[in-house]
Amino acid sequence: MMAADSAVSNGGENILTESDEDILSPDDLSEVLAAGTKESHDKAENSPFVKDFLRGRIKRELFKLGTAALYYVYSAIEEEIERNKDHPMFAPLYFPSELHRRDALAKDLEYLYGEDWESKISCSAATRPYVDRIHEVGRGDPVLLVAHAWTRYMGDLSGGQILKKVAQRALKLPPTGEGLNFYHFEGIHNPTAFKRLYRSRMNELEVDAETKEKLLDEANLAFKYNLDVFTELQEIGKDIKEEVQDIGFHAHGDMGGDISKCPYYAAKMAVSGNTTYACNFAKMLLRQSTVQVILATWVAAVAGLAAWYLM
Repeated sequence: MMAADSAVSNGGENILTESDEDILSPDDLSEVLAAGTKESHDKAENSPFVKDFLRGRIKRELFKLGTAALYYVYSAIEEEIERNKDHPMFAPLYFPSELHRRDALAKDLEYLYGEDWESKISCSAATRPYVDRIHEVGRGDPVLLVAHAWTRYMGDLSGGQILKKVAQRALKLPPTGEGLNFYHFEGIHNPTAFKRLYRSRMNELEVDAETKEKLLDEANLAFKYNLDVFTELQEIGKDIKEEVQDIGFHAHGDMGGDISKCPYYAAKMAVSGNTTYACNFAKMLLRQSTVQVILATWVAAVAGLAAWYLM
């Protein structure tokens, strides 16, 4: 085992430290998958649905439907993981307390739909083939389950954390985490170190070149299934009325007669070269929730891209 493995196990809890290092080769399974799925990853990341999400343009109904789709996907993945937890090609990647998402998604759905949430959701047309494929490989070729676990869980620990912040702001979800349990990994205190551990376990699996190729094909297929779900959500969203966010600018009547508080007056003076008003106008913009979401989203997007490629 590599050094990262020494970070495991103390009363059932993984102890992970930043000092654990691993030396990667282009032939390592984790690197083969990362390089070979880059185009698929970029397509998913640049889909209209994801781009709108990252901009904070999230329709609550679509967020609910997306959460339901994830529930069906993770229910399938985790059912097959439990079925194959002792399989020699998957056992090293069995981290149920750290990674499993089904129960967290059930909590989110109860918050979003109410106590009778199970009677209000269904597996969508785009989600069904994804779920069926997971069950197919879990029962017939468990080695390929590695590709599905890697695609979902490692993505959730990277870009998923960005989506959590954007959704919380845009949908005005409680700061206590209701509706966002999916993104909170209670058993992982250091995502970067955990991803390094998971990657080292993957790279120690005894897989030949042919199996690596099959895993790469399956990982690209998993990305395609995710893209199909995004496309479906985008199409559904066209028939859902856009929620209008209040930009929060005050009307003139709310300014107590002080015209300098008017954003339009401040903007005009700023354009004219008045630095005092330029500063005031900038501060006024930064106080607006919509501007904060946009600014936070761009910062998060850059950080997320870096996190994915450095994981």
